Amino acid sequence: MRGVTDPKDAARRAAAAAAVERIEPGMIIGLGSGRAVWKVLEAICERWPDDVPLSVVAASSQTEELARKAGVELLDLDDAGVLDLAIDGADELDGDLNLIKGGGGALLREKLVVAAARRFVVVAETDKLVSRIGEQWPVPVEVVRFGWRTTLARLLDGVVSAADVRCLDDGTPFITDEGHVILDCAVPRAGHLGEFAVRLKAVVGVVEHGLFLNMANEALLGGLDGTLQTIPS
Repeated sequence: MRGVTDPKDAARRAAAAAAVERIEPGMIIGLGSGRAVWKVLEAICERWPDDVPLSVVAASSQTEELARKAGVELLDLDDAGVLDLAIDGADELDGDLNLIKGGGGALLREKLVVAAARRFVVVAETDKLVSRIGEQWPVPVEVVRFGWRTTLARLLDGVVSAADVRCLDDGTPFITDEGHVILDCAVPRAGHLGEFAVRLKAVVGVVEHGLFLNMANEALLGGLDGTLQTIPS
């Protein structure tokens, strides 16, 4: 609709501008997925000098397509090896930089990119900050497509209190870039998140989960008025 703007555009622009300031010439960076990350890619295109080298590893097919259209040099993760910096969004985060990621369905690739980086910076809006992750979002769990219903049953057998398969509008399961299914699982309201993460990963059929614990170094959070909050401050 003409004249309608995204109410979170200023927030994402503020976080993206701060993220670009963390990028140095010659770096190999990893970019995740989601609107905040795509705003970072937009800011790179606007601000980065054409004659200064910068290479990108994209964690999702959508990010890869946008980067290719923007003319950014793309590398495969195996070719890049160790990344200097990973930049990605979050569905939720707490003050200790624990995250829930995977709302867009690219959590496995995103975690692989983050794990390959020397430093991980989160870009998000201030309303993503919560006292305990899981308040508003379930944790996505990526499982193999073969026998996914039996994997769901194993998760519900004492690991999670509730879980739903993520589906497309036509009711068929959403399939990730790696050909897997996503199960959105309830996060315990109490208890140690690290122990919960271990229990999730131990279930046969689970490939990866969207709990990113003790992985982020910094969060850049944009406010609706364009202000910026950083964690740690």
